[in-house]
Amino acid sequence: MDSTVVWGFGTLALLTVLAAIVIWQGFATWRARTAVANEKGYRALAERAVATEQATEQQLRELGAHVADVAARLAALEKMLKEIE
Repeated sequence: MDSTVVWGFGTLALLTVLAAIVIWQGFATWRARTAVANEKGYRALAERAVATEQATEQQLRELGAHVADVAARLAALEKMLKEIE
């Protein structure tokens, strides 16, 4: 074989390997960016979930206070009705 042909095949092989590496790294970068975007979405979802949970907890505390007030009033009303009997 002629040395020019060998150099040609060698150069072609090298360029093919380099192209494959560049494409592989491009896909890896794309996957990493997609993962970061997904993580940001999940973080925002988690923050909204925490805020909603805190609001629900506050509402539950208020409801508990109202139920305790109603229970106290009912106990007073039952006591009053027993005294009337």
